[in-house]
Amino acid sequence: MEDKYKNKTKRKDVNVKRIDIKEFRAKGFLQEVNRKFFHPLGLALEVVVDQNGSERLGGIWDYRKDPEGIMFAKGMIKKKKTDHVFKLRMSKMRARR
Repeated sequence: MEDKYKNKTKRKDVNVKRIDIKEFRAKGFLQEVNRKFFHPLGLALEVVVDQNGSERLGGIWDYRKDPEGIMFAKGMIKKKKTDHVFKLRMSKMRARR
């Protein structure tokens, strides 16, 4: 059976908007996707900051065998980031009604 989705993401002519990874982290999306989804499952989405300051996705940490999953250390959750993602989420929910 032919894979109809093969190489779809490699096409240069697809006009897909992408957020810069640095902005993704700085605006709180990384924090919130880890806090709300990945960490309770024992997983973590990683962003790597290279020596030149550029940022990229690194991989997924895997601690699924830990009974509590992954937890942020005390003081690591930034309320400003939490609030930003929450407000954006609420605006999208209103538009989806």
